[in-house]
Amino acid sequence: MPNQKVEEKQAASRSSDSGSAPTGGLSISMAIILAGAIVAGAIVMTSSGGGSEQMAAVADSNVVHETNTTIPLPNSDDHILGDPNAPIIIVEYSDTECPFCSRFHETMNRIVDTYGKNGDVAWIYRHFPLDQLHSLARREAEATECAADQGGNDGFWSFTNRLFKVTPGNDGLDPKQLPIIAGEVGLDVDEFNECLESGRFAEKVDNQAKDAFAAGANGTPFNIVIVGDQMIPLAGALPYESMASTIEEILAAQ
Repeated sequence: MPNQKVEEKQAASRSSDSGSAPTGGLSISMAIILAGAIVAGAIVMTSSGGGSEQMAAVADSNVVHETNTTIPLPNSDDHILGDPNAPIIIVEYSDTECPFCSRFHETMNRIVDTYGKNGDVAWIYRHFPLDQLHSLARREAEATECAADQGGNDGFWSFTNRLFKVTPGNDGLDPKQLPIIAGEVGLDVDEFNECLESGRFAEKVDNQAKDAFAAGANGTPFNIVIVGDQMIPLAGALPYESMASTIEEILAAQ
């Protein structure tokens, strides 16, 4: 599915720690379900006038990877919507200046509204700023962490949701808008600015980007679906219909 690709790796991948788990091999049933989601997503985009550029991205995104790479398991540092014990956890590595990420952010909010209320799906957001494409995305990622530092999980999601709505993408957001957004979602602007200027969350953002590289990401959004002990990388901005169909099939197979 469509995603924005990294032109070159930003840094050497960080070695895995005890908080990581292997993706392992895909079960046959899970591979079939996910492959069906990819085909359905391509059909939806074609019928909606996605055009040759979007379809080229579909063909080149390597949407399902059967690898032995790792990502950190869900942990207390994560920003999560939904039940942490949900049978399906979708970990998204995202870039706030990526237009495909903006589209997928809307999709995932709808998914959580539909499936999170019943405890079936949880969504974890992690950072993967594409520095070569979006020079502002890393600072924006740190800004979301400052929102979380002050406002907790709700502060993070309120700020991030608003940021995706405000930015036109592709470095189109004036950095002066960040404290304005902070004020709009009820944060103390002075405290927010102090946090952002301190750079205290730069390492967290950098580490998550390295985790994405280590897991085989080459663009955003990059998603890993966790079902039981399986961790399945799924790249690209699948539309809502494909995500919902995939979730329904996974739930039915359990």
